[in-house]
Amino acid sequence: MSCGCLDIITTSNADIISTVEFNHTGELLATGDKGGRVVIFQREPECKNEPCSQGEYNVYSTFQSHEPEFDYLKSLEIEEKINKIKWLPQQNAAHSLLSTNDKTIKLWKISERDKRPEGYNLKDEEGKLKDLSTVTSLQVPVLKPMDLMVEVSPRRIFSNGHTYHVNSISVNSDCETYMSADDLRINLWHLAITDRSFNIVDIKPANMEDLTEVITAAEFHPYHCNLFVYSSSKGSLRLCDMRASALCDKHCKLYEEPEDPSNRSFFSEIISSVSDVKFSHSGRYMLTRDYLTVKVWDLNMETKPIETYQVHDYLRSKLCSLYENDCIFDKFECAWNGSDSVIMTGAYNNFFRMFDRNTKRDVTLEASRESSKPRAVLKPRRVCVGGKRRKDDISVDSLDFTKKILHTAWHPTENIIAIAATNNLYIFQDKVNSDMH
Repeated sequence: MSCGCLDIITTSNADIISTVEFNHTGELLATGDKGGRVVIFQREPECKNEPCSQGEYNVYSTFQSHEPEFDYLKSLEIEEKINKIKWLPQQNAAHSLLSTNDKTIKLWKISERDKRPEGYNLKDEEGKLKDLSTVTSLQVPVLKPMDLMVEVSPRRIFSNGHTYHVNSISVNSDCETYMSADDLRINLWHLAITDRSFNIVDIKPANMEDLTEVITAAEFHPYHCNLFVYSSSKGSLRLCDMRASALCDKHCKLYEEPEDPSNRSFFSEIISSVSDVKFSHSGRYMLTRDYLTVKVWDLNMETKPIETYQVHDYLRSKLCSLYENDCIFDKFECAWNGSDSVIMTGAYNNFFRMFDRNTKRDVTLEASRESSKPRAVLKPRRVCVGGKRRKDDISVDSLDFTKKILHTAWHPTENIIAIAATNNLYIFQDKVNSDMH
């Protein structure tokens, strides 16, 4: 697998990437960071029709999406950090995306301009009104070529919809609505209406002392506009049908795996919390990530997942120290490839894992500056738990838990992946399966 690295900026905490998302064609890639900025990368156009050529991604546009705010009623600081970005299906020449911090969701329009009008009758070249007495003839204004300019403008601001921190946004397949989820509620918004939303899930108990679980992620089904799923901190998934009732507190399906009593420990509930859920492109399966595993669920089977993959089982003996340094609460994301045959998720030490569902082979790869030279080939890495160690193996005691890959994205049709490692964005591309043999 060959690769390239896009270095966003360095050192500052504000530059740490907090979300990564390809658009529906894969030609654009957006990242959000803790400083409230959105950076959009565009694939080089000359490489689109050359299968053997590697289309590089270069910066297309950068803009400040959110600013830090202060809630005076609750004496609460609202971070500018971008929690999620979601692209809307393209309707015209312009692109649109939703970005959200903890409280406010914004709809942005990204458009190009390469012509400017000239030859106005009543305005001079600087745009100032002419003295009407000097206008002696009329002319038809013309469009003259100019250097390409990318314009980003806010189209809608959806605020005051959430009491708790927004963790997910998902655009519906009807292209008219989207939902946003926080710890206890899920709201349905119309993309054209900013002053109201419909609450479709509310798990807040009358007495907050009775609270036993929170919502961790939510997503719409890719084809059925009435279906959505949300995950919980207890490790369960609930599939809801909006045709059944306006308030979807009663799910139509509950996906939950019985806990193995032999693995029961103090940390069981923490590590079973689902940090991410993604529908497959086909809409038939769901992919979930908890602390130690990724699981594939069939929508038609609620009792247990059809596939379970160990991401870093060697950490099971280290849960106590991971609890003490808060790493056990890290929220890793997961991703499908375009054909739903390979899944990907992040780990520590800047490692990320890929699992081939057909061959059942897996690979551990590393996103690092050493391997980020153009056309460099990534070598599989292996973590050694004990006993004999091969030359390139890394000991589990040597893992750097400050280097973690939480955010990943996969190109919708090609074997191109985006990996966010703190403030660096790595783009890897080539044949995945060749690394799994």
